[in-house]
Amino acid sequence: MAPGELEKLPSQPPDHRVSYGGDSSQYGELRLPTGPGPHPVAVLIHGGCFKAAYATLRDLAPMADALKSDGIATWNIEYRRVGQPGGGWPGTYLDVGQAVDHLRKLAPQHGLDTNRVVIVGHSAGGHLAMWVAGRARLPDESAIHSAHPLSVRGVLDLAGPLDLSQNIAGYEGLCRDTVITSLLGGSPATAAERYAQASPRQLVPLGVPQVILMGEHEDFVPRALAEEYVRAATQAGDQARLIVIPAVGHFEIASPKASTWPQVESVIKSLLQPNSP
Repeated sequence: MAPGELEKLPSQPPDHRVSYGGDSSQYGELRLPTGPGPHPVAVLIHGGCFKAAYATLRDLAPMADALKSDGIATWNIEYRRVGQPGGGWPGTYLDVGQAVDHLRKLAPQHGLDTNRVVIVGHSAGGHLAMWVAGRARLPDESAIHSAHPLSVRGVLDLAGPLDLSQNIAGYEGLCRDTVITSLLGGSPATAAERYAQASPRQLVPLGVPQVILMGEHEDFVPRALAEEYVRAATQAGDQARLIVIPAVGHFEIASPKASTWPQVESVIKSLLQPNSP
């Protein structure tokens, strides 16, 4: 599956489009299963190398439809990205946190169960999913700190970077732009504190179950880095595991039309259960 193919998959209009802030990119699409609820919720965070020019939440709309048909509400979020006013540090991270916390306001009206929330992100969105799940570990003085962040049941990272200070050249080469250094406003040498606060690897233990899932032919995240992350998170006391699906690459794992979907779907459902592995 090639870049740009996800947005070409058919999808249905959302049940609601809701703003969580004043910027045109601060909104989400809410899809609700039939019945009164309260419904479990999957927050979906799209990728696109952190760049506004590369992708939108349209990429994960087909996944949102598939989960809705499974009885899982979805909150598919947009956020400010590199190339937009307010994107990058700290705006991209603040937007994602604000969007997740906005579920508290949506829950009473739409029958959402805020005690059963999982975060699912693909590519750059996988990085943001892991970060937002563990942001309670941030110091109060951090520019991307959120007071009283919403607790989540677990997180599924579909081939998203786990430590932004690692593999910068490889990632930016595939993205054809200086996306990580632009996101954080410098290199690890000049913006070390930002890299530490943004990277899930530096925040472990995140305190929630984590699954990192990638294809055998993944290019953006070297498997050795994912394996090292799982070891570190596990040693720190987290429940973390890596799943590698044979014979697929970076984009198939985010498509509900691909052979990978039953396994992705199963992980999401398992994370919604108490004491999930």
